[in-house]
Amino acid sequence: MGRTDDAGMEMKTIGLIGGMSWESSALYYRIVNEEVKRRLGGLHAAEVVLLSLDFAPIERLQAEGRWDEAGARLAEAARRVERAGADLLLLCTNTMHRVAVAVAAAVGIPLLHIADPTAVAITAAGISRVGLLGTRFTMEQDFYRGRLADRHGLDVLVPGEHDRRLVHDVIYRELVLGEVRESSRDAYRAVMARLVGRGAEAIILGCTEIVLLVRPEDATVPLFDTTRLHAEGAVALALGGVSAASRPLVGGVP
Repeated sequence: MGRTDDAGMEMKTIGLIGGMSWESSALYYRIVNEEVKRRLGGLHAAEVVLLSLDFAPIERLQAEGRWDEAGARLAEAARRVERAGADLLLLCTNTMHRVAVAVAAAVGIPLLHIADPTAVAITAAGISRVGLLGTRFTMEQDFYRGRLADRHGLDVLVPGEHDRRLVHDVIYRELVLGEVRESSRDAYRAVMARLVGRGAEAIILGCTEIVLLVRPEDATVPLFDTTRLHAEGAVALALGGVSAASRPLVGGVP
């Protein structure tokens, strides 16, 4: 569990459960290593255990609303990552935080909830009303919006029904397949503009693939990239600092 280098610095091992999709999991791996290098310099790299799952059966369980079964699969993945030596755990996906409590309950290491470092960064910027883009599960269900509101006091706006369907379909039909289309970027720009028109002071990119499509210049307000904030929060924990994720889930207790 973790290691101490010749200078006496301890680095914890970051456990990543990825594959949902692998496109964004690759970003996680790159970001945690870039952040360790930025902080420590030289030849330093992150200590990582990465388990990449087959997304197809997980997506089928999502679509059929079989969240308990999906949670059981991810809980077993978490146990495998813990046995491999991880000291802390990340689900490299926003949507599957729908089962975060079940996953955290399956292991004895902390699970860093993706919404927490995102919300802390938003509040640190003095922002209280945000627009949320993500899968329809993330935008419509309470597991994500509720955490942002109840724990962090954010006012969360989601797109209208037509826009939610568009955002969701681009994720599942294009981005998770590695397809980036200019027409979809234009459509997302319009969705974000409508959220800003309703009072959003910033936009949460609440799906780990959206950053493949949307760039800072595509919006007139700040964009908060959950992939980067989650990965950087993990490095802060791994190096013994105070992570932006206050009170990560431990043993299933928020």
